[in-house]
Amino acid sequence: MAKKDSTFLNMTLTLLIVTAISAVALGFVYNSTKGPIEDAKAQKLKNAINIVVPGADKGEVEEFKVPSPDGGEELTFYKVTHNGELKGYAVNTYSNNGFSGHISVMVGFDENGVIIDNNVLEHAETPGLGDKTSKDVSDWNSQFIGKNPAEFKLNVKKDGGDVDAITAATISSRAYCDALDRAYRGFVAFKESSDSKLVEVSDDNTLIEDNNTEVDSTSNENIGGTK
Repeated sequence: MAKKDSTFLNMTLTLLIVTAISAVALGFVYNSTKGPIEDAKAQKLKNAINIVVPGADKGEVEEFKVPSPDGGEELTFYKVTHNGELKGYAVNTYSNNGFSGHISVMVGFDENGVIIDNNVLEHAETPGLGDKTSKDVSDWNSQFIGKNPAEFKLNVKKDGGDVDAITAATISSRAYCDALDRAYRGFVAFKESSDSKLVEVSDDNTLIEDNNTEVDSTSNENIGGTK
């Protein structure tokens, strides 16, 4: 009986030691990779902003949140300036209507709402079909460059819009248009608000309007680089 108790105790101690070593090893791996992963994400964001608002890497970028026009997830705006001159706004927008669900898109607008450039950030669309929304795969999204959504209908032609859909990927095309349209409507609402109502920035980085509505704002200078 004493031998069995001793064997059980040894097994328990061995298991505890192995578990402790594994936990320490996992913690070490997490801590050693956390920094590089965050750096990679930050660089990816900088690159995305610079694609849709060229020159952002040489200017200053102010990040702030704007409510989605349809009441969904907030949109993230990046105001790009260089030597005090406005270069444009990059908007991180989205759609939940992709063939595989959620897609994230970055689009740049000039001060008049004309699309400077655009590109998909994240998606799970079908390779060879829906993934053609990305510049890495095709030039499909170049058709939006220089277009003003006030005049250019952000719907595929099958739905009465002006957008040429990706062959055999109409759902992905519609989702991309949905994301751009959401960004544009958010941009218009923000511009109307900032042009006539914004009066100050509160201590919690929220733009306070004279009608008591608010837009979250976070100053993030030089996210795209230095002057």
